Amino acid sequence: MTPSDRLYLTLDLFAAVDGDGRPVDAVTSGWFRDRRDLGDEDRGALLETLYSMLRHRGRLIWWLTRHGREETPRNQVLAWLALVDRKTPDDVRRLLSRGGDIALSKPEHNLLVKLQGGSMAHPEMPDTIRLECPDWAEPSLRRRFGDAFDAEMAATLVPPALDLRVNPIKTTREAMIAGLRKLGLPAEETALSPHGIRVPERFSLSRLKPLKTGELEIQDEGSQLVAQLVDAQPGDRVVDFCAGAGGKTLAMAAQMNNRGRIIACDISEGRLRRCGERLRNAGMHNTETRLLTSESDKWVKRHKLSFDRVLIDAPCSGTGTWRRNPDTRWRTPPENGLEALLQLQGRILASAARLVKPGGRLVYATCSMLPEENEAQVAAFVAAFPAFRVVPVAEAMPTLGAIAEGDFLSLTPLRHKTDGFFAAVLQRQEAAAQT
Repeated sequence: MTPSDRLYLTLDLFAAVDGDGRPVDAVTSGWFRDRRDLGDEDRGALLETLYSMLRHRGRLIWWLTRHGREETPRNQVLAWLALVDRKTPDDVRRLLSRGGDIALSKPEHNLLVKLQGGSMAHPEMPDTIRLECPDWAEPSLRRRFGDAFDAEMAATLVPPALDLRVNPIKTTREAMIAGLRKLGLPAEETALSPHGIRVPERFSLSRLKPLKTGELEIQDEGSQLVAQLVDAQPGDRVVDFCAGAGGKTLAMAAQMNNRGRIIACDISEGRLRRCGERLRNAGMHNTETRLLTSESDKWVKRHKLSFDRVLIDAPCSGTGTWRRNPDTRWRTPPENGLEALLQLQGRILASAARLVKPGGRLVYATCSMLPEENEAQVAAFVAAFPAFRVVPVAEAMPTLGAIAEGDFLSLTPLRHKTDGFFAAVLQRQEAAAQT
């Protein structure tokens, strides 16, 4: 692929992502499916450029606004070429020229002239733009992090390593690390998760056959720790209430050694179908999926006080996944949307709690770093449902006590090199009234 071809494909890919409301990985998957002639190296280069631009999108748009230009995908790519790749107007003109036709318009040329010699940072940029933090999230995140706010936000701009989780039903971490190293990959044990592997180097996932055989799953170390905190044991009855595509369901099922029962619930038939496929591929036989109409589905009432463990991986703002999903940074709903999300989280907590039997454990988790979605939700729940008490993480899972933040598990990219995750352990008291 020539540099000119790569630029045209970048323009096309960025425009496809910009004009689609779906998650970036869903858009790119379809885009590459229509271009099967592209090799792994070219695919990797295109994706790396795309995600880099998405991580810098606030600043790219700031520069375009400063010079009175529309924030079109093409203008954003041109700004990237000037400010990051340090391309001159003539460089870009040559890259865009095909068959003798000059594809660079005069306004675009003038934009490149104005940007030439500049850099992504500018002293007049507001902090929210410099750190790529949406205005609606800044006050809450500043309260959460205090003096560490800048450093925490900067960490969300660093591309994450690839985290994998070993399926202990099929293999061992030692065997998988040895296999990865034979491929020339610098695989290492994760610092906190007992089944995690981290590969800091980018590579084509098509090289990883264990992903197809169910021996390995792609899962951030923070997500692995949330599943571990549920402490599902062989023989337990477990519900993953917002299972999605089943990443934590898989981890818990393996922890149960295929004994007991785990039910993966969700309101999306498509996500549950994907969950079921992954569970079968991983060789998990102690699982079933359950489609719910809503958080208050009649199935919940029929099965109240029936389960040893219930995990709520609640829908949330996703602020903890900004480094991995940079497109969501600017798609997250503003304050009124957040308020609706908070109300939904409260309803899910209240409904799913009915499933927990006396002495059972309820784990509430989000991939958010906003206190409103985390500590505040737990405080409101405990106040409304005195049958439950907060179990400090150090008590619930002593191996995680050293990284607990007070009573809770609260992970950030800066401090733990994981996505941002929150988890609280709640236990229904044995003598509580059955409600």
